[in-house]
Amino acid sequence: MNNIFLEEIDSTNRYAKSNIEKLKDRTIVQAARQTAGRGRLQRCWVDLGGDNLFLTFVLKPSQTFQEVYSNLTQYLSVILCKILEKYDLQPQIKWPNDVLVDGKKIAGILSETVMQGNAFKGLVLGIGVNLNADEKELEKIDRPVTSLNLQTGKSINLKEFKDMLVNDFFENYELFLKEGFSYIKEYYINHAGFLEKEICVQILNEKKSGMAKSITDKGELVLEKDNKDLVLTIGDIL
Repeated sequence: MNNIFLEEIDSTNRYAKSNIEKLKDRTIVQAARQTAGRGRLQRCWVDLGGDNLFLTFVLKPSQTFQEVYSNLTQYLSVILCKILEKYDLQPQIKWPNDVLVDGKKIAGILSETVMQGNAFKGLVLGIGVNLNADEKELEKIDRPVTSLNLQTGKSINLKEFKDMLVNDFFENYELFLKEGFSYIKEYYINHAGFLEKEICVQILNEKKSGMAKSITDKGELVLEKDNKDLVLTIGDIL
């Protein structure tokens, strides 16, 4: 495992993509400050200061893209939930990979595939976790968010948290790639707070609504509307 630490960068994902040719498999890119972090749907990920986690995994598991790679964000969301449970919290997952505590977002996860023509060069899997934040700063954000220090009532050691996340991620990484989403499906469903509820999902430039019926063996969301099932492979629950 290789570690790269940057004092300030626009985005750890962007840095990883730009340098993927020379970065080795399982390189960890971490930044103290991130000036242009992004989440899904091109949302801005707000930098709350250097005591928070901004990290990207550089992954080159094979020479060709495999379907299971699309589920790595869900795998990372499960890893994060298991760590948060060690802090006596009860995290939930909002499909596909948002992690919430008390209904508030505590982390953002974004995976990007890097191609050169038809050649698969690797994946960059980024995560931002609010570890230490001031409540007044969080109130400025236009959606419900929280941080680990506010949930636990104590300051969080960034290095300890980062090491735990990276080690836990790679502990069963190979097994996950072999077995796919089914490896985490039971845990994922048990922490899915959106199931059996009426929801609306943003899919590119359109919205779909219905009852969140189930999660498939590939991590897809099944919406039921007018007694018909709609299987979603991408999207964000609004």
